[in-house]
Amino acid sequence: MGVELVVGQILLVVAMALCGLILNRLLKIDNSLGCLLVGVAAGWLVPQWGIDTGIRANNLQDLVFYLLLPILIFEAVWHIEPGDLKRWLKPILLLASVGVVLSTLFSAVLIYYGINHPSGFPWIAALICGVVLATTDPVITTAKLEQHKAPKGLITLIKGESLFSDATTIVLFSLLIAIATHSASSSNLSISTFFISVFMGGLILGGIMGLIAAILTLLLASHSTTRIVLLFAAVGSFYLAKNIFEVSGIMAVMGTAIVARMCLNEKEHSFLLGADGNWHWLALLFSSILFVLMGLVITPDMFSHQWLAILIGIGAAILSRSATIFICTIASIPFSHSIQKNWKGVLIWGDIRGVVAIALVLTLPTSLSYWWTIQSIVFGVVLFNLLIQAPTSRWLIRKITADE
Repeated sequence: MGVELVVGQILLVVAMALCGLILNRLLKIDNSLGCLLVGVAAGWLVPQWGIDTGIRANNLQDLVFYLLLPILIFEAVWHIEPGDLKRWLKPILLLASVGVVLSTLFSAVLIYYGINHPSGFPWIAALICGVVLATTDPVITTAKLEQHKAPKGLITLIKGESLFSDATTIVLFSLLIAIATHSASSSNLSISTFFISVFMGGLILGGIMGLIAAILTLLLASHSTTRIVLLFAAVGSFYLAKNIFEVSGIMAVMGTAIVARMCLNEKEHSFLLGADGNWHWLALLFSSILFVLMGLVITPDMFSHQWLAILIGIGAAILSRSATIFICTIASIPFSHSIQKNWKGVLIWGDIRGVVAIALVLTLPTSLSYWWTIQSIVFGVVLFNLLIQAPTSRWLIRKITADE
């Protein structure tokens, strides 16, 4: 693939993302929905003009995993206050560990028996689909919560759950894909060893990278170099983890961001001021690109051929989330900061899947016979989240703020 073709593809996708942001401003809709609509429209119109973008479901894996995801994960960690995270760490970890496992299993069971096609959609396919649906995207919900001055604890809980649960789901997703493609042994011992090693190994590597990034930032001590070092650390930690040390790249990015954020204090060093803005525009651009890519990959056949599977997926996502939140709410009662009962509605109905879910299904190996079914289900659930759940969650948020 020539350099001019790659540059052309990048410019085309960025132009679509900008059109999506313009559409958001004109129609007063969420950025993600605007970019998605532009992607769908472009996916239908561009071929009519005889133009081939070269963008396919099977050639997006490296772009998504090595560039888009590291930036989005780093940005999410960077904007969580360490003090708030510490206070709500126990319920966050509960949702991100037990919650993710329960949600994955509940969804997998409902989808497997709902589709009822063991030869075409085996258990491993249901588990992969379930773990992708266990991801959360807090952007839309937290924006509405902040707008209505909802409790800070709820906002921190949603942001923290999304961050840690996304890391868990990505590691589980990688494990399940390895099993599905026969690149990992299916014995219980090797699976548990694999999970622990890649999870903890990535976190340790990330901690070291975060410390190095903090030292370099303080050594160079300027606005421009701070941005360069942190950007390099975000992408570089993922690359090293995946290609050199063979551990979790996402956990490495998380570890890098957590340690760097703890070591670098904006109040003490003026050259750190404005770093938040740098991550904000990068996250906005990359999340917009992901929704554009989703729109480009969506085909009408997904809804005409897979409509029943999509409906099953939507039902499974809502039911599994409901069961998970009820169980975790009860389990968090002994904690000093527990999940409040009147928060359950927002945690269930405000559970929006977004960039991570899209990123994962865009990296599904097309060699798996059921990849298109999983992708159709996830895209259908994301559309339901954006078109139905996101607009109607406002009344639940108003109820919470009225009760406080």
